[in-house]
Order: sequence, then structure tokens, then C-alpha cells
Amino acid sequence: MLPTIDEIVSNFELLDDWEERYRYVIELGRMMEPLPEEAHTEANKVKGCASQVWLETRLDQSNGRPVLNLIGDSDAHIVRGLVALMIALYNGKTPEEALSTDALGLFKELGLAEHLTPQRSNGVRSMVERIRRDAQVAQAAL
Repeated sequence: MLPTIDEIVSNFELLDDWEERYRYVIELGRMMEPLPEEAHTEANKVKGCASQVWLETRLDQSNGRPVLNLIGDSDAHIVRGLVALMIALYNGKTPEEALSTDALGLFKELGLAEHLTPQRSNGVRSMVERIRRDAQVAQAAL
């Protein structure tokens, strides 16, 4: 099971060098709930990522309110860890909360923005755009 986003941020602060942080991101990907094989579809594929990335977003009920429930996967270990970060950040949020969440700000705060390759940074932006689009669709359906 994935740690909360607050636990991830705290753990990041404890890690001194970038090699340790990269290993931690990869470990987050290993902790992620596996994406069922039938969810590896073209519809769930995130466009704009150099690696293959799949995200499935469902709208569930939690305490009487609609919340996003995300699962995902990637064919690259580090990217799978970045998917896990996105899931930890957005999972369980209402569509409105998801739309006001600053994922790119978090990536800057963690120092990931400056340590990812331009391709990976573009992939992160593509994931954020996809989650925001899913949240907009979910919000419109309410």
C-alpha cells in the first residue's frame, strides 16, 4: 500500500542525495496496487509520455461524497514511481479538490522538477493534464 503524500514528502526530506531519492521513487512504484491486465488499454494510455503509462480513473463514493480513485502502471521503473506519486497526491480527492491541486508545485518542492529529464518532466505534465481532464469530466457528471 502506498504511503500518503504527506508521508512521502517527509521521507523525501530525510533522504540526503538524489540516488537515494530515485531509489525511493522506484520503491513507491513497487508498492503500487497492480493495474489489471485488462486496464492496459489505449483509452487508459497517457499520451505525451516517452515511456508507456496507463491511468484508470474511477469516481467512487467516500463518506457520501464523490472521490477520484486512480490506479496506474508504467513499463519503466522510475516512471512507475512517478505514477505512484501522482496516485498518492490525487487519490481520494473530490474532483474539485483534484482540480485545485498543484502537482507541478509539489514536484518543484521535492526537487524532482530539476532532477528529471525533459522527457520525464513532459510525461509528468501529461499525467497531471490527464488527471485534471478526468476530474473535469467527473465534476461535470455530478
